[in-house]
Amino acid sequence: MSMIRSPEKAPGGQKKIDWVRQHMPVLSNLAEQYARERPFAGLKIAICIHLEAKTAYMALVFQRCGAAVTVTGSNPLSTQDDIAAALVKKGITVFAWHGATANEYAAHIRRTVESGPDLVIDDGGDLIMMLHRERADLLPGVRGGAEETTTGLSRLRTLAAAGELAFPVIAVNDALCKYLFDNRYGTGQSVWDGIMRTTNLLVAGKTVVVAGFGWCGRGVALRAKGLGAQVIVTEVEPVRALEAAVEGYRVMPMLEAAPLGDIFVTTTGCCGVIKEEDLLRLKDGAILTNAGHFDVEIDKAALNELSEPAGEVRANIEEYRFPDGRRIYLLAEGRLVNLAAGDGHPAEIMDLSFALQFLAMDHLQKNRGLPRAVLPVPAELDRRVAGLKLSSMGIAIDRLSGPQRTYLGLS
Repeated sequence: MSMIRSPEKAPGGQKKIDWVRQHMPVLSNLAEQYARERPFAGLKIAICIHLEAKTAYMALVFQRCGAAVTVTGSNPLSTQDDIAAALVKKGITVFAWHGATANEYAAHIRRTVESGPDLVIDDGGDLIMMLHRERADLLPGVRGGAEETTTGLSRLRTLAAAGELAFPVIAVNDALCKYLFDNRYGTGQSVWDGIMRTTNLLVAGKTVVVAGFGWCGRGVALRAKGLGAQVIVTEVEPVRALEAAVEGYRVMPMLEAAPLGDIFVTTTGCCGVIKEEDLLRLKDGAILTNAGHFDVEIDKAALNELSEPAGEVRANIEEYRFPDGRRIYLLAEGRLVNLAAGDGHPAEIMDLSFALQFLAMDHLQKNRGLPRAVLPVPAELDRRVAGLKLSSMGIAIDRLSGPQRTYLGLS
């Protein structure tokens, strides 16, 4: 029995799903190829990802290919109730609603775990961690899983290093067709979509501080520069800091950037990136946003202690008033701004990521006996997704000739 709110919103959710389906040709191509053989028939798949239209379409593709699918959201603020309702109407089990409390969120994941999945897809590691910590009795039935994010992989690699990971997990986040596009171009565009939609303010001429210069940070900084902002990058890793510097960005510690920034975007996947000493130096009107998986990058506890919360001044914008008169604004409660205050990555980008998820699940169900470890996406799957995407775009590329392959030492 599903646990959702607003089942009457299903028609609106279906329209959103129909829209993204038209812009996800790779996943649609795979659906056509695999629907005939139904490789997931008799299997239960549990999905814990941001519950919006692109995720919904992926769930429907798995269902079309034979799976019994259970879905929950990986973030209470990114769940869209109309999408959840549309999935339930299509026969998919859903445990999620927008704005779930911490206890409700945990209960939704727990119910998803209790479906007894054969395969799992996670985004942040919450579902897989709950399987291991609370329902170890179900672990023998799990053939494998896949993880969508850097944060989730960090948690799972820690689990694996301790010898506790009970099944193989494919690191979809580390696939080329994921991080080079999803993390960079998807995050880059959707973060600014969320910020601009929420604030209705100009980006050009402002100083943007991007914390972290991984693939997400690169995308956010690139789009900020394109919108006319002056960009400062903060980093802890010297090679990435050097990359940012030679890309033309100013690089400095957060403490030095704090009084200069108009808009801050954290993209590190770590905690305490903007902490008390930084908050004390922010200028009046500074806007704080997060694009990391969990809402721990901005120290919200310190923000509450240092200031007087003034409540929501605009949808998804909370104002904090400091004793000296400064006003600081926090977007989307410090959660993922592109999903909690927007619609997430563009459909064309998620087409790549979710095609990889689909092929990862197919790989796991076909290959029993894989090691209980965090495993890379097989290179041939990466190339297959890229080739399908190019084909959908009407792009052809060269192929190596026989002599060229011999010259390069290729079989």
